[in-house]
Amino acid sequence: MNRSNSGVNLPALRSHNAALVLDLLRVAGARGISRLELAERTGLTPQAVSKITARLRTEGLVAGAGHRASTGGKPRTVLRLVPDAGYAVGLHLDRDGLTAVLVDLSGAVAGTRIAPLDLGAPADEVLAAAADAVTAVRNGGAVAAVGEGGGALAVRNGGAGQGDRPVLGVGVAVPGPLDHRGGVLHRVTGFPQWDGYPLRDALAVRTGLPVVVDKDTNAAALGLALRAEGGGDFAYLHLGTGLGAGLVLGGALHRGARTGAGEFGHQTVQLDGPVCGCGGRGCIEALCLAAVARGDAAEAARVLGTGAANLVGLLDIDRVVLGGRTVAANPDTYVRGVRAVLDERAGRGGADVPVAAAGGGDRPVAEGAAQLVLAPLFGRAGGAGEV
Repeated sequence: MNRSNSGVNLPALRSHNAALVLDLLRVAGARGISRLELAERTGLTPQAVSKITARLRTEGLVAGAGHRASTGGKPRTVLRLVPDAGYAVGLHLDRDGLTAVLVDLSGAVAGTRIAPLDLGAPADEVLAAAADAVTAVRNGGAVAAVGEGGGALAVRNGGAGQGDRPVLGVGVAVPGPLDHRGGVLHRVTGFPQWDGYPLRDALAVRTGLPVVVDKDTNAAALGLALRAEGGGDFAYLHLGTGLGAGLVLGGALHRGARTGAGEFGHQTVQLDGPVCGCGGRGCIEALCLAAVARGDAAEAARVLGTGAANLVGLLDIDRVVLGGRTVAANPDTYVRGVRAVLDERAGRGGADVPVAAAGGGDRPVAEGAAQLVLAPLFGRAGGAGEV
């Protein structure tokens, strides 16, 4: 396996069937799975599975995990994914902060860096901070506490001296709107200077790695979808420095034709309401953030629930997941408030939809950003190559 720091060449992953096998190995975890089970679950012939797993073992992606008793004949050889055969960096660039994580093939976080960020600073400064964060989580470093003044960094990882870890690429999650295919930002609310900026290409030059760019809410929704059991359609509502949604419909991340789906915060819910940063009036984002600024979490939750109820009624989704640092600071209030509005709507003939908090503040966004790189390797919809 090529472990070059400039990216990893994984020819075995070009096969759709290999991706199916790898995904089952990922889900099986350390317990592993036998070739016979792989054949049964993929519909491939045992011979095809043997060829694929042999190639994956040669590439260093798969290893033996012992044997399992058989109902007849010799014990079955069990295989497992090798998590440290590849990594991806997930980078969340928010309006006032940066979170970077290093994630292995299993989805486990091997390193984290948190730092303050001014998204309104000149592009070169923002790019330099992003590139430094990528280098930090790749190479490891000492643990440092976050200072109260916001100027210090927090780095958590499995140890220093690991700069030779094979990194497949960098997934970047940023506020929208943007074009995820071209990696170009559009008029981010409050930061119009980013309109037309080629973030993907600029960061690729800085880091020497392949880069994928998507909206923060899309990244978080993708990460949650990969961890979810039972699938189903859901909306991830992120309340932090702004308000947006990530949508998983039909089991796949839904971006829309222009990456415009999920601009949840700019639905008008009060025609004569306050002016929003987007230029409109009465946007749910403006009303929600105003309530947060007043310290009225219950009112913010009620406003958020009103928007969530509109979304449920429009898309008939199965569940609502709440995230972001504002929700993380008071999760019970937000879950309870949003659920109350949805329950009221259900009492009038609407759907009974569960509500839960994702937890982790902004970290699910960074972890989801890493999955923008990793998901396509496992044939999962919503990654870098997906619409």
